[in-house]
Amino acid sequence: MPPETEQPNVYPLSWHRETAKMEEIWASSQRDQWDPLKLPWDTFDPSSYTWEQREAIAYWWTLLSVFDASAPPVFAEALIKTYEVHEEDAVRRCFFSVTRDEQMHEQMCGLSITKLLEHPDPLTYEPKTELGKRLQKNTKWLYFNGGRYWSGYKKAVPRYSLAILFSSFLMGEIAAATIFHQMAAGAKEPVYQAAFRNIGRDEGRHMAICMSLMERDYPKLDVSERSLITKQIRAGYLFLSAVLFEPPMEFWDLPEDFIPAQREGEAIARAAGFFIPEYEQKKENWRSAMLNLKGVLDRYNIPFPAIPEVGITGEEISDIDMDDIIPVF
Repeated sequence: MPPETEQPNVYPLSWHRETAKMEEIWASSQRDQWDPLKLPWDTFDPSSYTWEQREAIAYWWTLLSVFDASAPPVFAEALIKTYEVHEEDAVRRCFFSVTRDEQMHEQMCGLSITKLLEHPDPLTYEPKTELGKRLQKNTKWLYFNGGRYWSGYKKAVPRYSLAILFSSFLMGEIAAATIFHQMAAGAKEPVYQAAFRNIGRDEGRHMAICMSLMERDYPKLDVSERSLITKQIRAGYLFLSAVLFEPPMEFWDLPEDFIPAQREGEAIARAAGFFIPEYEQKKENWRSAMLNLKGVLDRYNIPFPAIPEVGITGEEISDIDMDDIIPVF
């Protein structure tokens, strides 16, 4: 007989099916597949907008793409880990479905940006307006920060269990599902209504995957893992606020004129009929998402971090180190 195979190894050669809920989620992912190219693009006429409006709307899609264009490799790394630790078959399939979904979300960002700007790359695009120039500066700073977080993520994945990884993923899914359903309801363009409905449905399904894994694994967590999850939730809030709220300047490396330019762009996009939640609505979205997550973690006696930005008290976390956190996309 050959020697024992060194672990971790990506060959489970096993197809255990133990968590029925994961089978249900996989089946729904198969039913819910969609193709961004098949949305009603024939109803969308970018030339009906001014260039300032087009650049403002494209900026929002670019902001989203800083997260969604990195999401396929982020979840692909997590998918590989499910094989390395020989997760049950349905869990591996569900993480594959998330990777596939995020690829669709990335394509949606790219199609919107390309049609609005008549250029496939917001970094090399030549802005037509003064606002466009300021928003492109924002884009380049977001791109710079995104690269930093990917480096941290690659270091983090081998070090942590899936239970800790999906605690970070869950927070993003809770908040994202809310905002995309709101944007679907507020969009005037049929293509955006359909896209946001699909994306919101996908995010809700991703949330269900994380919840199922939590129910399975959290009762078995040791004390050290519980405290690390608390830290991850705080770090995840700071990271995801860039797209779901506003980037905390002490965490993101951004210039002082970043937020004023972004607010101006959002106001112009809203006036053009592209719905983006106002500041207070974003804040309430985050507060509701955090309280929902707190309710989940309370069941497992996992301390919740203080989130003073949205008025939630809890354990104070002050030592967020990029080498120790799992950036969530």
